[in-house]
Amino acid sequence: MTWPAIAALAALTYLLKATGPLGAGSRELPPTLATVSDLLPAALLAALVAVQTVGAEAAISLDARLAGVGAAAVAVWLRAPFLAVIVIGAATTAALRAIGLD
Repeated sequence: MTWPAIAALAALTYLLKATGPLGAGSRELPPTLATVSDLLPAALLAALVAVQTVGAEAAISLDARLAGVGAAAVAVWLRAPFLAVIVIGAATTAALRAIGLD
């Protein structure tokens, strides 16, 4: 691809992203749509975590990543601080990989 084509595609992308706020203006969303748009980021993040945890090329992979996410989920459930949740999940995954359970 050439640089002019990349610049044109970038400009088109920004234009498309701007049409929503410019088109809606100061109008309020219907209550149902507002509720859905509030919940959508959490659902997308959960789906992304699920795919990255058990996804492997073209199959489902149950390995150390799943145990790490499980340990982090337990830490969240026990209301551990965010940094502790990250460290617990990473340490669990690393420990299982170190002993060969990958």
